[in-house]
Amino acid sequence: MAPRTARHPFLDHDAPIPFAHRGGAAGPAGENTLAAFRLAVQTGYRYLETDVHASSDGVLLAFHDRRLHRVTDAKGRISAMSAAEISKARIGDEPVPTMAELLEAFPDARFNIDVKEPNTVAPLAELLRRADALERVCVSSFSDARLAAMREALGGRVCTSAGPREAWRMWRASRRLKPGEVPDPAALPRLAADCLQLPPALGRIVVVDERLLAAAHAAGLPVHVWTINDDAEMDRLLELGVDGVMTDRLDTLKTVLTKRGTWS
Repeated sequence: MAPRTARHPFLDHDAPIPFAHRGGAAGPAGENTLAAFRLAVQTGYRYLETDVHASSDGVLLAFHDRRLHRVTDAKGRISAMSAAEISKARIGDEPVPTMAELLEAFPDARFNIDVKEPNTVAPLAELLRRADALERVCVSSFSDARLAAMREALGGRVCTSAGPREAWRMWRASRRLKPGEVPDPAALPRLAADCLQLPPALGRIVVVDERLLAAAHAAGLPVHVWTINDDAEMDRLLELGVDGVMTDRLDTLKTVLTKRGTWS
């Protein structure tokens, strides 16, 4: 485990963090719905992962895709539709929730928010300030530019994960380590990120292994892995020393952590 001298309050957790990915996408309530997040909280999850897009009039929606059709009964690109138009779409019986609704509905939860488009940066920064939510949010993105914009907009006050280029720099540095070698922090890249959030592998390339964890932890960066739905893989990664697991299968991860004595 990385040292518990967390760089940001979001990361202050005494055991591996269980994240409810999209509220628990494999659950009965559908992904990224208010009902899904409520069920996750009732199951005991306090770290909720979601995604954010902005409507054409700047309202932030907790939704993964750019378009509505995969999980709702409606069609259209979110950025080209008004919030009023999107409010008519249904995920089963549920409307698409706004990010503001989620922050208000679950004041004791911490949210990992994946910023999906450039037009979400300014409204998200404004919402987090207005909702006084900076200490309970971590912002992630597959775009280094969007992460840089969020850091600039909030003056470094919000927790952020590493972008692709930042993560690549740390992974490359870890390849220079021998198995079991303790890294020299001064020889590692200095990242603006507060944590690394990574898949265990990309195709045949192993991403998260002992060397990557050694490098990240020497740099003071916890490592969270996504999206893990198999109990044996959860156990393997936790034994390896990861600091958080994102899952669609809430009961599976809770069972694994409970057996390991680290569910909290």
